[in-house]
Amino acid sequence: MGAARLSVQFAGPLVTIQDGGRVGNLRYGVTASGPMDRTSFAAANAALGNPTDQTCIEISLGGLVVECKEGAVSLAIAGGDFIIDHGGAKTSGWTVLTLQPGEKLAIRGGASGSWAYLALAGGLVATEWLGHTATLSTSGFGGGALQAGQELVVENAEQRLEREGAIALPQFDDDRSTFRVVMGPQDGWFPSAAITAFLEETFQVTDSYDRMGMRLAGPVLSPDGALSIPSEPIIRGSVQVSGEGVATVLLADHQTTGGYPKIATVISADLDRLTQRRSREDIRFEAITPSEAVTLVRARHTALRDYLSTIAEPRGSLAQRLMSQNLITVAAEEN
Repeated sequence: MGAARLSVQFAGPLVTIQDGGRVGNLRYGVTASGPMDRTSFAAANAALGNPTDQTCIEISLGGLVVECKEGAVSLAIAGGDFIIDHGGAKTSGWTVLTLQPGEKLAIRGGASGSWAYLALAGGLVATEWLGHTATLSTSGFGGGALQAGQELVVENAEQRLEREGAIALPQFDDDRSTFRVVMGPQDGWFPSAAITAFLEETFQVTDSYDRMGMRLAGPVLSPDGALSIPSEPIIRGSVQVSGEGVATVLLADHQTTGGYPKIATVISADLDRLTQRRSREDIRFEAITPSEAVTLVRARHTALRDYLSTIAEPRGSLAQRLMSQNLITVAAEEN
């Protein structure tokens, strides 16, 4: 095993290096960061046989183009329905392929989704901050945002040909535009008309959407009276309402404290789906109880664990795959 070297030909905004996130630092004013869509991030790594929190490249709708200058390395791509151009051959995401010297790989936004993940069979060399490579987009600390002309080095790069091919899609999430929330902690600051509007009317994702949060267009959610809430901790998924009554869902690079009221919190089981929504797409909210949220999160955790375990199994070499097929029967059926 040697090193593979990739040259960044193009990188759109918010194309960053991310690992599983630096949890446990909120008390120091440092959010966890990490992938926006944690399921797709873990799936890309699992399909290559990597630890599910290994450093990857998170790709926004702006896209990424790299060229392999030296060595060869297998890659996995998962996330939104992005367009993959590998050496001139186009395909969709959720695939494992191998990049050879001289080949280019382009990943661009396709029919749906806002984020894709590029995992590598080897160790991507990246700057660490507080023990993690996850990039905090508001400061640039961590592995950082990719730039055209940058060289990426993958140590101990491997060709894992036994893993090439399509990655099975997870079946435990639906594609509904409704997202479940637990109300509060400051829902009591809002009149009943605002609560009803929040749960019964439709919002749209605006262009003000980045790793810090997703600003929504929709009904004005004016709180009762003047705002005088002391600054308090904020978590990922909080639906914060500004003084103008505008709702924003806080995401991977959210601030750690804030004084605006939080009308609800999106449950973690639905957050990955939410992050893949695009500007001008509709979303609605459905209230559930805390106990229902716990049950849903536990069930999804089990389903995700089983799914990652399944796709982590190697497919076998080409010869092994051919031997496992009844080619005579297949040929007879085709004729």
